[in-house]
Amino acid sequence: MRALAVVFGLLGGGCAPWPAPPAAVGDGQAATARLHGHNDYLQPQPLRTALALGLGSVEADVFLVDGELRVGHERWQLRPGRTLRSLYLEPLQAHLVANGGRVRADGQPFVLLVDIKADAAAVYHQLREELAAFAPMLTRFVEGRVEPGAVTVLLSGDRPRERVAAESVRLCALDGRLADLAAAVPPPVALMPWISDAWAKVSDWTGSDELLPAEVARLRALVEQAHAQGRELRFWGAPDRVEAWGALFDLGVDRIGTDRPAAAAAFLRQAR
Repeated sequence: MRALAVVFGLLGGGCAPWPAPPAAVGDGQAATARLHGHNDYLQPQPLRTALALGLGSVEADVFLVDGELRVGHERWQLRPGRTLRSLYLEPLQAHLVANGGRVRADGQPFVLLVDIKADAAAVYHQLREELAAFAPMLTRFVEGRVEPGAVTVLLSGDRPRERVAAESVRLCALDGRLADLAAAVPPPVALMPWISDAWAKVSDWTGSDELLPAEVARLRALVEQAHAQGRELRFWGAPDRVEAWGALFDLGVDRIGTDRPAAAAAFLRQAR
């Protein structure tokens, strides 16, 4: 089993290196920290299950409705009061208070990935106001440097990229794409610490057989490229099964998405 070798450097005009989750071989807790709770709000106990299992990040899809950032994958799933604040920001703050100022046991930032489903500008205006109320627990991005907090907020989906990039002081950063990773002048790490993209762009592997050598080489190259830039790598839509969890872990993919957090955490604790 390979340990994850991550190269961090200063990029983008003095950006601080992005702190990736540890992934020491044989350390089950560190292994589960690389799990990403995809559509976490669909779990019977959103956020709480992820924290109990030791996941390092979760994902919440949001729409702006009647002044609330409501959580759900489709508009018909939205309910009054079921919001980013009530499901995630307030419970994270309570968890931090109850656990000595930390969300993760290892002290690394817990990542809340906010997937904006529509109306980026309006959602971001509301989000900025809501995040300000929780500023003491959040990672700050100031003049191209990262000031880690207990919780890091990243924006995905319909991202207001230009507006976020124009702000010198922020309480969130952006989730990038493979095109950003390959850009002639990549975005600063403090603006775009993660690179996430569709699994279908790199492979059609479903986990039912072996990854082809060419696929392995392609994935290793992407991992190395992301790490050389000081970023973390994630794919959505990858197979959500034992074979894939193990393969992505061994290839060094930083965030392994799952809709089956209990099964994935149990597997990684035992196998890694």
